Amino acid sequence: MSKQCEICGKKPIKAAKLTFSHKQIVHTQEPNLQTVKAMVNGTAKKIKVCTSCLRAGKVQKA
Repeated sequence: MSKQCEICGKKPIKAAKLTFSHKQIVHTQEPNLQTVKAMVNGTAKKIKVCTSCLRAGKVQKA
C-alpha cells in the first residue's frame, strides 16, 4: 500500500532542514492519511484519504 491519497493523489515530499552550520538534513513530509469506508462505484470500499479531502467533502462515506 502506498502512502498516497486515492482522491487527490497527494503523496510524500522531500523537505530539507538547514542547520546553523548549513548542514542539510533531508526528511520526508507525509500527508495525513486516514482509512475510510467510502462509496466507490456504488459499493462500500476501504480507501486511504487525506484529511483535506475529508474536510472538503470530496468523499461520500458508506
